[in-house]
Amino acid sequence: MKITEYIQQASKTLFSFEILPPLKGQSLKELCEGIEPLMEFKPPFVDVTYHREEFIYKKHPNGLLEKISTKKRPGTVGICAALMNRFQVEAVPHLLCGGFTREETENALIDLNFIGVQNILALRGDAPKSEGKFIPEPDGHAYTKDLVKQIVGMNQGRYLHEETETGFHTDFCVGVAGYPEKHFEAPNLKSDLRYLKEKVDAGAEYIVTQMFFDNQKFFDFTRKVREMGIDIPIIPGIKPITTLSQISMLPRTFFLDLPDALMDELEKCKTNAEVKEVGIRWAIQQSKELVKHGVPVLHYYTMSKADATYRIAKEVF
Repeated sequence: MKITEYIQQASKTLFSFEILPPLKGQSLKELCEGIEPLMEFKPPFVDVTYHREEFIYKKHPNGLLEKISTKKRPGTVGICAALMNRFQVEAVPHLLCGGFTREETENALIDLNFIGVQNILALRGDAPKSEGKFIPEPDGHAYTKDLVKQIVGMNQGRYLHEETETGFHTDFCVGVAGYPEKHFEAPNLKSDLRYLKEKVDAGAEYIVTQMFFDNQKFFDFTRKVREMGIDIPIIPGIKPITTLSQISMLPRTFFLDLPDALMDELEKCKTNAEVKEVGIRWAIQQSKELVKHGVPVLHYYTMSKADATYRIAKEVF
């Protein structure tokens, strides 16, 4: 079933979460056992991230450089199939512009359609660590709006190298990302909202936000999105801070602010355990306020670790 259909049929705020594929060589069994406690809260869907290939260059004695793939998290399609089979839950794979040609995108969508996936989160993706900026693949998509258009085109029976709409019509529901504190590459929030509108006009049916720690920024973002004429569901993304290193890493990596009241508590912490308690309490407070404001879904970024999210959900749902 589509995410939009779950939202339309729900009488209260729904629970969902995102997981990372296991590192290469790790077991899917461990991942499934780790997230199983979260099934108590009956998530209608679970997001499965995709990490594009990374490369290193190995220098040989003759001076030549060899490009070596160091992709660490394969298996998004297979994990989606496993989750759907084991937990009877909708799996929502992330599909990136980065690292894919249009033909590879089409092939991935065909595979996902064959295993019964109905929902896709379309993202541009970040630049590899070895590159200073995002560079699309030759014959790939530079912008999420173009990826959305390709998915919607397949829903209408349009495939590459076909001049007419004669192909099988897929039925994907497409989600896209929104940034309450703007995407770091956008010059300001107004321009970022314009890009979001382009993704919606291309056919996106729901929005999932980047994590945030100040609910007022989400409320302001939602108001501005509605003023743009965007009326599709907006799903807030929540992540509890759980380690000392995340206090500086999250703002630096995701270009977001931590509220003064949260920082006042975090600065008192000396251990990861203390940080985790503060982070969980803050996320519970955030979640309860968002539920009161009638958000359709609370979406948690778990990093494939269920314990903190479980404690939050136990208080909220």
